[in-house]
Amino acid sequence: MIEQGKRYVVMGLLDADSLAYTIGSTIRELGGDVIFTVQNEVFKRRFLDSSKGLSAEEQAKLEFRFCDITKDEEVKALFDDVGPVAGVVHSIAFANPRTCLGDEFHTDAVEDIKLSHHISCVSLATVARYAVPVMPDGGALVSLSFDTQHVYPHYNWMGVQKAALEALVRALARRHGRDGVRCNAVSAGPLSTKASSKIPGFGQLTKWWHESSPLPWDTREDKQAVADAVVFLLGPRSAKITGQVLVVDGGAGIAGGSLLDFERRDG
Repeated sequence: MIEQGKRYVVMGLLDADSLAYTIGSTIRELGGDVIFTVQNEVFKRRFLDSSKGLSAEEQAKLEFRFCDITKDEEVKALFDDVGPVAGVVHSIAFANPRTCLGDEFHTDAVEDIKLSHHISCVSLATVARYAVPVMPDGGALVSLSFDTQHVYPHYNWMGVQKAALEALVRALARRHGRDGVRCNAVSAGPLSTKASSKIPGFGQLTKWWHESSPLPWDTREDKQAVADAVVFLLGPRSAKITGQVLVVDGGAGIAGGSLLDFERRDG
């Protein structure tokens, strides 16, 4: 799946419930060397240090660096310090829930939209710019997306950012093919994390998934299924896959309407 002994950078760690943590843990279980990134010391104290389900001993084993994705100099310093690397996971997104999410799509908070676009989309290009030079043998970039084929209430500008992110994945795949670097995304079903808890109407979203997903979808347990897909795209078994969005959502994205009783596994 991944190359044992090679180094991988997993960006966007918040706490033990983060998808980034599950991805990094899976890479380590398969023999990879993992460096996590945390935005800053404040985030570490507020979220990681107080993370339930992560003992002091387990936390001490984590190797991490601080990196604010909006500051080019910090991203450059990160990869100058940790290279060479075989793969990078971009598990980073943000939208101010008070202005960019909620009942009303329109907002006067243009600066918030710009910040959301920078963090959720443009930052992947920044990562590619500085990570590719420390991938002398080629490698992989994998980002995290969410269904861009449908428009969901409350998700508003984050839906726009994810669509832009997927377009950027394709652009980076074309640009960095000559470097032997693949760029893909995994579009995951809704997952329970600290970040998703800030999305208005997240409970309704999970209800819809339960009603429409041909394969049962668990917003906590299925973090592992998403992590497995990310790890696949990081490794040599996906050597000719680039510019793609791999959907891991239990099939909800292809279902028209709610499942009928006879279609359910327990029906």
